[in-house]
Amino acid sequence: MKKTLLGTVLLACATGAGATGQDHATALEPVIVTATRTPVSIGDALSSVSVISRADIERLQPVSVADLLTGLPGVSFANAGGYGQQTSLFLRGTNSSHTLVLIDGVRIGSVASGLAAFEQLPVEQIERIEIVRGPRSSLYGADAIGGVIQIFTRRGTRDGGAEPSLALTGGSRHLLRGQAGLSGGDEHAWYNASVGGQYAGGINACRLGAGTVFAGCFTDEPDRDASRNRNLALNGGYRWDNGAQLTANWLRSLGEVHFDGSYQNRSRTVQQTAGAAFSVNPLQAWKSTLSAGQNLDRYDNYENANFVGYIASRRNQASWQNDITVAANQLLTLGVDWQGEKIESDTGFLATRRHDTGTFAQYQATFGRDEFALSARRDHNSQYGNHATGALAWGHHFDDGLKFTASYGSAFHAPTFNDLYFPYGSGNPHLKPESARSAELGLSRQREGWNWALNAYQTRIEQLIALNSQFVPGNISKARIRGVEGQFGARLGGWQLQSYLTWLQPRNEDGGPNDGNVLPRRATQTARLDLDRSYGAFGIGATFNAAGHRYDDAANTHRLGGYATTDLRASWQFDRAWQLEARLANAFDRRYETVWYFNQPGRELLLTLRYRPGAR
Repeated sequence: MKKTLLGTVLLACATGAGATGQDHATALEPVIVTATRTPVSIGDALSSVSVISRADIERLQPVSVADLLTGLPGVSFANAGGYGQQTSLFLRGTNSSHTLVLIDGVRIGSVASGLAAFEQLPVEQIERIEIVRGPRSSLYGADAIGGVIQIFTRRGTRDGGAEPSLALTGGSRHLLRGQAGLSGGDEHAWYNASVGGQYAGGINACRLGAGTVFAGCFTDEPDRDASRNRNLALNGGYRWDNGAQLTANWLRSLGEVHFDGSYQNRSRTVQQTAGAAFSVNPLQAWKSTLSAGQNLDRYDNYENANFVGYIASRRNQASWQNDITVAANQLLTLGVDWQGEKIESDTGFLATRRHDTGTFAQYQATFGRDEFALSARRDHNSQYGNHATGALAWGHHFDDGLKFTASYGSAFHAPTFNDLYFPYGSGNPHLKPESARSAELGLSRQREGWNWALNAYQTRIEQLIALNSQFVPGNISKARIRGVEGQFGARLGGWQLQSYLTWLQPRNEDGGPNDGNVLPRRATQTARLDLDRSYGAFGIGATFNAAGHRYDDAANTHRLGGYATTDLRASWQFDRAWQLEARLANAFDRRYETVWYFNQPGRELLLTLRYRPGAR
């Protein structure tokens, strides 16, 4: 598998393309806000960034967020049995709780587990995704060791009038999905309201292991594990003539999923985010922004029709950020963040509340061909005391679009409530916070019609939290992650080609029995190639995804083999506002696992009818 994967990547880089994000910079030069908490063009960003637009989502025709992001640089997912099942993201080889996820600026993720429920995020409600790789604790505080992913929900335009939207999807295994929305606005106000739902008949999530119920899911339930989701999104804003602006957003996602388990096999979930922000310019060189938000999640668990228990969490958050132009091409950002966390459950936790206050500063400057960014932050956690983090980045622009970057940053992560106190003896109240240091070098070039980027990095994590063979969390004194990410994009003969490569070496270095082993569930190699072309009203495309082997346990005894899948797609815009889309996912029906004993969907056919009166 290793030779096959590397050969494919070399071929892709010889002819291929990098797709979303830096790869569009030559043509569109999009502006991002997640990397520095201030607007900056991708061409001037000093970090490795990818951007996925609404146009990309409709072109790629994904069913889920994981489906959309798989194979992008540094991105690896582990899924426990198909659509709606638990899905964990490992960004740059760090833990699944080491990626900070935001929705419209509001931090999400279970306070209990520390995980964002990617499987419950409705892809049809998404307008844009920004992925920033590398440590960002100096700007965002805890959790941003591997990076930050910010999801922006669909929003209204400012060109006047109301504009409806509609999408209906049907597919294999009784997959049904629908979305309907209304958006609009003018030069001052904008709004969007959108409702959606999805049902998937599913697959048998877990296979019986080795002829015994003591492997895999610890039970034998050979049935289809269906999932359902209903969602509603609202957002809007108003901008005054003096530049002051008020925005608000709300997203609620209700899910139900069946799975295989020995004491519970069904759950109902609630994921909700709400936020508002007000910005004003007290002086011409000073922009001040006040924001507040809340994230709620709840899991009700059942064994067949019998209620087993629940766990719910709430995170309240607020921020005051000030951006001050101190001179031409020099920006100083000062701010303070606060968040309070609380959990509720039918079973006892030794602690159920904590809060964190962080103050931060950032200086960005451009002097001729050189760019600099310096940031520092101090967090006070009511449970773990004070943590200081910082970052420094430098970039130099050469002639003909060549750019060199170098950066260094630190980050930290506090143990979650589940890590510390999860009932039934699975928690460890003696856990220590994790700390990380990362260094990165990057080289990129952008020319008309093609571009490429190469980034190499090393992350050292102390007191990494990992599960032992009894599923009890403990600290690994040292872990080291080395990685190389490559992107290449081009337009050749009417074709848009986009390619990505990640090589990863996530190692345990604590000197114990697992010293030198690969950290579990991280694919050591991934590659992706997107190929698209338009013929008037028709479009065709394909995505090739490949992943090397991974291990499911810290001892590296459960090896999951590498795999490769191919997705084919087509579209026909038969009217100015109507489009018909078709996608054949996993066209060659490859069988593979990203979690030991948990199945993945085989070949699937999806058909979508989309109404977009604003399309051009």
